[in-house]
Amino acid sequence: MHYQAVYQKIDYKRYQFLRQQSGLSPKTEEAARLGMENSLCCVAILDEDNDNEIVGMGRIVGDGACHCQVVDICVLPEHQKKGLGKLIMQKLDEYMNSNLPDSCYVSLIADGPAFQLYAQYGFKEVWPASRGMGRKF
Repeated sequence: MHYQAVYQKIDYKRYQFLRQQSGLSPKTEEAARLGMENSLCCVAILDEDNDNEIVGMGRIVGDGACHCQVVDICVLPEHQKKGLGKLIMQKLDEYMNSNLPDSCYVSLIADGPAFQLYAQYGFKEVWPASRGMGRKF
């Protein structure tokens, strides 16, 4: 199989599909549409053997200067375990290194063993100096 990582906005319906099929929580149509419109950076994984179908993605959200967050790293189950998460992070890392000021704080929430992937790109646990928190509506 041949894949390519590209900077590309993703249709909100495809975003919803990718999240759900990858085991992430569902998002409403309104949230998905607004989220995609307001992405700072979006990376799509294209399956070149299947008409460039989008089979994975990752995003950076935030103000692009002081605070950003890496979110929505997901790959369809049938394409997992092929290094595509790493390919997504390489492309996001390229964007961060080229576009974000040195003082920008980039955060993320790692599910399960994914923290090992993110550590390869300089992300470190912040505990006990800081404690990550969240609020879901």
